[in-house]
Amino acid sequence: MVDYDGRLHQVYAAGRALKASTLDIWKQVFAEVAPAARPLTVLDLGSGIGRFTPALAEVFGGPVYGVEPSARMREIATGTASHPGVTYLEGSSAAIPLPDASCDLALLFLSFHHFPDKLRGLQEVARVLRPGGVVMLRSQFSDRMPDLPWYRYFASARRVDAEMYLPLEEVRALATEAGLVPEVEPRFVQAESPDTLRASYERVKHRAYSTFEHLPADELDEGFAAFEQDAEADPDRALAPIPGALLVLRRPSTPR
Repeated sequence: MVDYDGRLHQVYAAGRALKASTLDIWKQVFAEVAPAARPLTVLDLGSGIGRFTPALAEVFGGPVYGVEPSARMREIATGTASHPGVTYLEGSSAAIPLPDASCDLALLFLSFHHFPDKLRGLQEVARVLRPGGVVMLRSQFSDRMPDLPWYRYFASARRVDAEMYLPLEEVRALATEAGLVPEVEPRFVQAESPDTLRASYERVKHRAYSTFEHLPADELDEGFAAFEQDAEADPDRALAPIPGALLVLRRPSTPR
């Protein structure tokens, strides 16, 4: 488990900030896969510092509930990502503090791999969804891991990340067991604009990715030293953007 009430909440905004263009692309994708009616009530499960939560209220026009177990992350969200349509709540994947069938849409943006019990978490999401509701599960899958540019500096980073995630078919099987209908394939969304080596280093150096919580100190020190050296030597080297995987799950309109 990663403790976001420890070091991570202090660096998350600096290391994981979203560009306006990136947020716009995700908003468009969310609108395409969501139920057509408006307004929609939305759950942002694992909302963190509220990177997406206000945008969900703007796109869908209904109340949005940002549910987050970390008190420190919720404090930041309340202070920096407030919105008249947003309420931040203490809760977790095992206990979502919302009534049955109260939401039309749920966003799980890079939070699913943190669920201690993934089946129970999906069952909780299904519980709070209305019939016809949609889950937008943005995740990685251990059998389809992207080749992140900074992996080359940290020998065990890719393996550590792969161990955090489940293979796609296992996620689909868990969703089905929870009463949700998964799409066969994830959608791959090119939301990130091309980066430079220097820009990548300046973001990653904050160690705001949970990966770095699992790497040994000597690997971190050596990796960041080499990363910084390369960024200084070739700052404008263009890096290929990595598409983000989004698996859509749907709650049937009628009992199966």
